[in-house]
Amino acid sequence: MASSKSRQRALARAKAERQIARRAAAARRRRQWQAGIGGGIALALVVLGAIWAAGGFKPTPAKPSDCAWTPVDPTTDTNAKSVGTPPTTNVQKSGTKHLTLTTSQGVISAVLDPAKSPCAVANMSFLANQKFFDNTTCGRLVTSGTYYLQCGDPGTSGQGGPAYRFKTEFVPDASASPAPTDSASASASASANPSASAASASPSDSPSTPVAQTATYSRGVLAMYSEGAPDNNGSQFIILYKDSQLPPNYTIFGTVTAGLEVVDKIAAAGNDGAFDQADQSGNPPIGGGHPKLQTVIQSLTVTDTAPTSTPSPAPPSTSSTAPASPAASSSTKS
Repeated sequence: MASSKSRQRALARAKAERQIARRAAAARRRRQWQAGIGGGIALALVVLGAIWAAGGFKPTPAKPSDCAWTPVDPTTDTNAKSVGTPPTTNVQKSGTKHLTLTTSQGVISAVLDPAKSPCAVANMSFLANQKFFDNTTCGRLVTSGTYYLQCGDPGTSGQGGPAYRFKTEFVPDASASPAPTDSASASASASANPSASAASASPSDSPSTPVAQTATYSRGVLAMYSEGAPDNNGSQFIILYKDSQLPPNYTIFGTVTAGLEVVDKIAAAGNDGAFDQADQSGNPPIGGGHPKLQTVIQSLTVTDTAPTSTPSPAPPSTSSTAPASPAASSSTKS
């Protein structure tokens, strides 16, 4: 009997020892698991702290706009034509684009430079896609002091444009330009500054601009028409048919590559002098007049590649004087 009880006690001790060993092993596993979780949390906190310090949890800043299109007030600018606005981002800033201007007097081709004037080129591309220029008239020709054909008004007032304006971009270096003579200055001022007196010798579009601040705009240049103040571009543009001294406010966005003789023909026919006199409101003359050879833009296109063939010239148009409406004569544009 004694021997049997001893075995039972030994078996009970062994069982208890096994239970104690299992509990100890489970406790070790819990401690290891808890230590692993604690270490992971600590590592995560370190990583999160590093990301926080590096600004990883700050809101992503909005991408700055490539071009800003400032809306005009339709209550004060009744000549604005609303067709929406061009894109503000992902604007082409390299390479070239190609403009084809088909007029009633012939076809003019030009290459555009997005690298120097990306917003001006984007603007022309957008408006061309909207057929903004189609069936509009080039309303002003300047033939004295400065020499250019002005187009791009969707109406007949001489003051029209899209319902937005945009910034001045590439302009020639004014410091490299010679100061004009008094007579040339007066003529340039009359044709470039609607607020300047006809007798003024200043070539500036702004009273704060020194007399010598002019730049050479070469024959064949395409530039946005300036209303005097910087950053006030719309749809109107000018084609230079002779080298001219102008205030450096006219953004150059392209160069004529073919058809400049069309502009020469229009210039040779002269203008009606409608803008050589003060208007009915007493505003000083701005110079030039409606082209006697009426020039209607039949279409204006902007493409990524040059046209494969030059369009046939438009049929000759008989010389005619465009009507000088009171609204056109009261234009405040230069």
